[in-house]
Amino acid sequence: MGLFDFFKSAKPSEQIQDLEKLDKSLEKSRESLISKFTRTLVGKTVVDDEVLDELEELLIEADVGVPTTLKIIKRIEDRVRLDKYINSKQLYSLLREEIIQIMEEGSSKDIFSGSELPKPYVILVVGVNGVGKTTTIGKIAYKLVQSGKKVVLGAGDTFRAAAVDQIKIWGTRVGARVVSQSMGSDPASVAYDTLHSAVAAGEDICIIDTAGRLHNKVNLMNELSKIKNTLSKIIPGAPHEVVLVVDASTGQNAFEQAKQFSSATQVTALAITKLDGTAKGGVVIGISDQFNIPVKYIGVGEGMQDLQLFDRRDFVNSFFHLGVE
Repeated sequence: MGLFDFFKSAKPSEQIQDLEKLDKSLEKSRESLISKFTRTLVGKTVVDDEVLDELEELLIEADVGVPTTLKIIKRIEDRVRLDKYINSKQLYSLLREEIIQIMEEGSSKDIFSGSELPKPYVILVVGVNGVGKTTTIGKIAYKLVQSGKKVVLGAGDTFRAAAVDQIKIWGTRVGARVVSQSMGSDPASVAYDTLHSAVAAGEDICIIDTAGRLHNKVNLMNELSKIKNTLSKIIPGAPHEVVLVVDASTGQNAFEQAKQFSSATQVTALAITKLDGTAKGGVVIGISDQFNIPVKYIGVGEGMQDLQLFDRRDFVNSFFHLGVE
C-alpha cells in the first residue's frame, strides 16, 4: 500500500466534491483559454498553419511555456497531417489528448508504486517564501492524520519566526506533533531532532520544512545537502521524497524556481499551489513536462481539505471543461 493510496480510496461523494473543487479552481484559467480559443476558430473549417500559429500563441499566453508549447504543436501538426482532422471540435479533443500524453510522460518517475514504505517515511519540503510551503505541509499532514497516520513536523525554516509559528499552528490544528528549536538554529539540527524523535516514538511520517530564501545556487545546494546527509545518517535513503512547492499564480517565475531547486537537489515531486486564484494554470503542464518531475499535489483552495493528489486526466478534462472520462 502506497503512502497516498488513501487519496484514491475516497467515497464517490468525496470524489465528486474534489472534482467540483478542481473545476472551480481552474475557472479563471479555463475561461481565459477557451474564450480565446473559440474566437480563434470562428469561421474556420480547416486546421491550417494559421490556426496552429494562433493556438501556439494561446498556449504560451496560458503559461504552458515555450518548449512544451512547441512540443504540443508539433504533435498536433503530425496528427493533423496523418489523421486529417478538419474541424475545431476535433482539434479541441486532439489538443486535450496530446497534453494528457505529455503529462503522462512527465510523471514517469513517480516513486509511489504501491510497495510497502519505510517507517518513518521522510518528506523534505522545499520552496521560496510566499508560495504556500508551510500551508501545503499542514494540508498534507491533515490528510495523513485523517487516514490514521502518526505525523511529526519539523520546523526547519529557523530564519523566520513566522514560519516556525505557522507550522506550530498547523500542528495544533491537524493533530501532528511539531519539533522546533530557537530562531537561527541550524536547520540540519532541527531535521536531526525531528527524525530521531520520530524513530523513538514510532511515528509513521516525518515532514520537514526548510528555509524559503532563494540563496545563490551554491549555498542552497550546501544547505539542502547538509540536511539530507543528516537525515540519511539516521535512516539510510532518507529523505524518501523531496517536494518542491511552487505558486501557480507566479507564472513564468514558477519555472525559474523549479529550475533553481531541481539543480540544487533531487526534487522527486511537485506541489503546485493557488490554482484557485490565477489564470495561469498552464504552468502545471509546462513544469511537469520540462523538468520531468511528477506533479503530485495541487492546492485548489485555502481550507485544510483543499489539497488534492494530482490526476493528469482530471486536470486536463477540467482545464478544457470536457468532463471526466
